[in-house]
Amino acid sequence: MRLRIYISIFATIGVFSARADDDLPKRLNFDRYQGMLDHSPFAVASAVVAPAATPNFAKDLYVTSAAKAPDCDMVTIASTGEKEFKKFLTTCGGPVDGYAIASIEWSDKVGETKVTISKDGQFATLTFNQQLITQPLPNRPAPGVVPAPQPGIPKPGQNPGIVAPTPHVRGTIQRNPQPQVSTPPPSAEQ
Repeated sequence: MRLRIYISIFATIGVFSARADDDLPKRLNFDRYQGMLDHSPFAVASAVVAPAATPNFAKDLYVTSAAKAPDCDMVTIASTGEKEFKKFLTTCGGPVDGYAIASIEWSDKVGETKVTISKDGQFATLTFNQQLITQPLPNRPAPGVVPAPQPGIPKPGQNPGIVAPTPHVRGTIQRNPQPQVSTPPPSAEQ
């Protein structure tokens, strides 16, 4: 009886192992894919050398003023590198030394207007120079600063040759005038 059990076990194992050999695919040779690798549309192309970067023509440029007019807009650009560089551009005129206005994005806030200019087919968007906007004007002191007296300039009212006119002063106006209520005198009838 034992012999029959062993024979049935070995026969079952032999059937399953033969079946398992048929189910597993054979390993293929990788050389069969060589033709696809050689002519693949997804192959890595050889590295393309980038052209030398052209210098940015507007690297140091900024807008100094911009104005709207009924027939055309005007913009003045300057350079932080060259102090003498200043171009006056208009939308109604042609290019000035190759510089032309492509578009203007107007803003109601001071210094927020953006101007796109072009030169030789290149475009750049310029803004106002924020450092110059925040600086006080040379003839005006910064807010909250009292200017020091300058020698040789008389203070107002100190020049005896000129009589300053007296300023017109308006009287004080009450905001909520109270009506005057007269109270009757105390009566003598008691």
